[in-house]
Amino acid sequence: MNFWEYLGNRHQQLLTDAWQHASVVFQCMVVATLAGVLIAVATYRSEWGGNFATLTTSTILTVPSLAMIGLLIPVVGLGVAPTVIALTLYGLLPIVRNAIVGLRGVDPALVDAARGIGMSRTAQLLRVELPLAWPPILTGIRVSTQMLMGIAAIAAYASGPGLGNVIFRGLASLGSANALNQVLAGTVGIIILALLFDAGYVLIGRLTIPRGIRA
Repeated sequence: MNFWEYLGNRHQQLLTDAWQHASVVFQCMVVATLAGVLIAVATYRSEWGGNFATLTTSTILTVPSLAMIGLLIPVVGLGVAPTVIALTLYGLLPIVRNAIVGLRGVDPALVDAARGIGMSRTAQLLRVELPLAWPPILTGIRVSTQMLMGIAAIAAYASGPGLGNVIFRGLASLGSANALNQVLAGTVGIIILALLFDAGYVLIGRLTIPRGIRA
């Protein structure tokens, strides 16, 4: 059976796996974005705090994904839970780092002007600083998503959802008729999803970033 015949025969299952893959990455990115921006907001004014936040999240990223999921299995079991926890932790670094850089890069004169017209500290953050820091934050989200697309494939090790199951089944049956087709289908599917997500982020950037501050 050639690759195209394999896709035709298994397209329904592949679409289901692709949907699960995209869904778990999207949900983890939402959580990682909220957590990452909150961490950045809490630490960016302090040189020590910002460096500590970046160091901590970068240390998490150095843990091999297979080891991370393996360590989580005894604690939270198999399935979705270890996948979500691992992906969320891995997604933090680019968001935290870019959010800190973006917030620190806001022109102090604009913050002083906002304070001068009576804005509260919260209003300054929500209406001035975060909107101006949004371009680097969005870049961090894009980078995190691309990373998580690949890392999510390892979730199959813990019976997690997604296209990793297709790849693992192929690797486990190397030498069989469809082994290469399975690995190729899972890999190509992940690449396509990554490109679609990135195109979505480009569109979001065009809709939310004023032309004057667009990179």
